[in-house]
Amino acid sequence: MKYNSILIIDDEKSQRDILTGYLKKKGYEIFSASSGEEGIKAARENLIDIILSDFKMPDKTGLEVLEEVKKINPEISFVIITAFGTVENAVKAMRLGASDYISKPVNLDELDILLERIIEHKNLKSENELLKNQLQEKYKITSVVSNSPRMAEVISVASRVADSKATVLITGESGTGKEVLAKAIHFVGPRRDKPFIAVNIPALSANLIESELFGHEKGSFTGADKMKKGRFEIADKGTIFLDEIGDIPPSTQVKLLRVLQEQQIERVGSTENINIDVRVIAATNRNLEAKIKEGTFREDLFYRLNIVSINIPPLRERKEDILTLIEFFIEKYSKENGKDKLEISREAVDQLLKYNYPGNVRELENIIERAVVLARGSLITLNDLPFNIKDFVNEDKLTGAAEGDLTEQVEALEKRLIFDALKQTNGNQTQAGKILGLTERNLRYKLKKYGIKE
Repeated sequence: MKYNSILIIDDEKSQRDILTGYLKKKGYEIFSASSGEEGIKAARENLIDIILSDFKMPDKTGLEVLEEVKKINPEISFVIITAFGTVENAVKAMRLGASDYISKPVNLDELDILLERIIEHKNLKSENELLKNQLQEKYKITSVVSNSPRMAEVISVASRVADSKATVLITGESGTGKEVLAKAIHFVGPRRDKPFIAVNIPALSANLIESELFGHEKGSFTGADKMKKGRFEIADKGTIFLDEIGDIPPSTQVKLLRVLQEQQIERVGSTENINIDVRVIAATNRNLEAKIKEGTFREDLFYRLNIVSINIPPLRERKEDILTLIEFFIEKYSKENGKDKLEISREAVDQLLKYNYPGNVRELENIIERAVVLARGSLITLNDLPFNIKDFVNEDKLTGAAEGDLTEQVEALEKRLIFDALKQTNGNQTQAGKILGLTERNLRYKLKKYGIKE
């Protein structure tokens, strides 16, 4: 079944009717127009893949229509239908961007072959564009940015597993770069020229997760108005990345296990097995072994996924990477925002090195992007960093419990509570005061008393 849309432009109603009836039976979506101007209007208002246009019409020639259509959408394939099938007309049409021409009376078998050739070319072009975009994404990644010995081991394992088909389970806290590593494994491996399909499991509707992963047949459930390929089928010959695999429902775990074992999928509403060749990389920030003990994750699925396990350490355990990442993100976001590469002050770097990054690399990236956008000149300063970074030194000072008299201990606790409230409200003193039960005036007094920066 074909879903390409075709616009037929011909001033002869009988010709339009014959082509419309025939091509609809072939599964195409058909639009028609009785004049050149009407055809141009239809091309402007609808999503058209292919145009079949008569060469000689009362208001415009097919070549004039072709010129206008290419201005609207140069990706539309254009076929001239002409009773005057001279070489001269054909050459002129091809020079203007026509895909081909066909003579009247139209031979339907010849038309079938012509359309199949055009569609095959369009599909190949789309696939090449997809691969080009994915390779560009690879070069944006360049490599996993790190100077850490622990990350060196991660990269070593990833590079060794890249050439294999082995299933990989990447573990680590949120924001550590699990998807970046999965892409790196794909794009340095033998499947680099095939699709990399990322699936965020928690983002999928519980009712439709099997349809999203494995596809469905037309009429298999309410709203299934046509056949749909699932992510596994789309990823055939490539890699599928299942992010947050720990959140996959138990009922779907059984089907996923079978897919991994048999390399076959079964669309929802079908009993037909479809062979696939997909490399699976999964990731989670959950403790899957604990979930197995709880009975919420299948042990056999865990072992099937955990052929090669890679754990990415949190950023606080590889502080030597922070400076390298700061430089990388400054360069990246300076380019994206049309700025010359910014410098960063020593005070700002010192604060960034002290911070613990509960959101890991993703949090650092967001901090630097924000700083690049907010920087007034060519230097990122302490004032361009978020409140919780600027005052992190105060948090460090406050974490040491006072060992003096009761008054000192009470003051230490009060400072701790004030800092937490300010951090919770991102520095909003009015909101922090409400949390603490203090007026804004009293809060300012205490900020001054304890030397906490406003």
